[in-house]
Amino acid sequence: MDMEIKSLLEKQGEAFAAFKASVDQQINELQKGAADAVTSEKVGRINDALDKLGDEIKAAGKRSDEIEAKANRLALSGGAATEVETKAAVEFASQTGRQVTVDDMRGYKSALFGMNGPLRKARPAEAETKALSVGSDPDGGYLVTPDTTGRIVTRIYETSPMRQVASVMSIGTDAVEGLNDLGENGFAWVGETSARTENLTSQLGKWAIQVHEAVSVVSATQKVLEDGRLDLEAWLSAKSADRIARGENAAFVNGDGVSKPRGLVSYPTAATVDASRAWGTFEHINTGASGAFRTRSGDTNPVDDLVNVVYALKSGFRNNAQWMTSRAVLREARKLKDGQGNFIWQPAAVAGQPSALLGFNVVEAEDMPALGANSLSMAFGDFREAYLIVDRIGLSVLRDPYTAYPYVFFKFRKRVGGGAINFEAVKFVRFGT
Repeated sequence: MDMEIKSLLEKQGEAFAAFKASVDQQINELQKGAADAVTSEKVGRINDALDKLGDEIKAAGKRSDEIEAKANRLALSGGAATEVETKAAVEFASQTGRQVTVDDMRGYKSALFGMNGPLRKARPAEAETKALSVGSDPDGGYLVTPDTTGRIVTRIYETSPMRQVASVMSIGTDAVEGLNDLGENGFAWVGETSARTENLTSQLGKWAIQVHEAVSVVSATQKVLEDGRLDLEAWLSAKSADRIARGENAAFVNGDGVSKPRGLVSYPTAATVDASRAWGTFEHINTGASGAFRTRSGDTNPVDDLVNVVYALKSGFRNNAQWMTSRAVLREARKLKDGQGNFIWQPAAVAGQPSALLGFNVVEAEDMPALGANSLSMAFGDFREAYLIVDRIGLSVLRDPYTAYPYVFFKFRKRVGGGAINFEAVKFVRFGT
């Protein structure tokens, strides 16, 4: 599997090289008048390929972990498994959908290569009558049933990994409060005998984040729960947990704060610097074009707007800063080049690592606003300092078999809140003038 990941990374590098060449060609054509439709189509096609390769690299990494786990389980039966036995068992499982133990594989090996085996004595008929075989149901196949738990194919839903980048804390009540130290004490130089007068003293403010409740209610009949071959309760629990997680992630990005967390993008923004902007308002930097990056021409470079965003952030926050945007906006940012002609986006060199924009990691958050007039479609900053997620109660379930028998209701719930606490730690790219 490592070879598969290596191959995908190499393909990603080749695709990015082709992408850069195509974008250069498109820029040259634009400078001469208009871009050829074929070139524009090629840029879009390679952009799609980069997206697909990125998804395949993530999937390959996940498959590698799953195969390793299966191999570890196989080794638990009949003593330690050799590398050859483990690989054979894993390959057999992947091709047939049937899980086998190391003892099974050793039995096949003995039947084939033992003293009376067909590959030793060239008597295949005799070996077939003596050896139990998973490949033939009457000769042992009935004893090895398919693992039906692996038959559920789950749709992948895109979300925003806010819990990975924001601060998270658990609390024991329905709200959490903290203090804001927004000012500073006075300061003055004095002579040896000059009077020491009291300077202005900083004042404190307060912030608060309320906890809200998220629910997911599903049902099943008592009979299917009793007779189903799957652990339906575990399956329903996993699906509801995933749905609640995606719902809270969306709220952490753009929730309005009414019976749900207030999202990072829901706060007001202004094109004023930290020193003169009211607390509770984020700073935004305009791109100079409505719903898009500016078009590069003469001394105008759309990358300058992103550079301005980076350096609008104080250095204390910049050390841990990341970009946050959707895949669609990242596709457009891939095409941008700095003043030296270098692309500002770079693919990840290692599976599982994020790509980089102007040297800073990119967090793909599909709940970020789509490109539009004055949209806040990109954010840059230290999200751990800017946003706080509070957990009151983790995922809990109420099992109700009485209200509508024979239906059993599973009522999954979670109590969680979220809100911005530092309005200088994140800057927004505003796609407007």
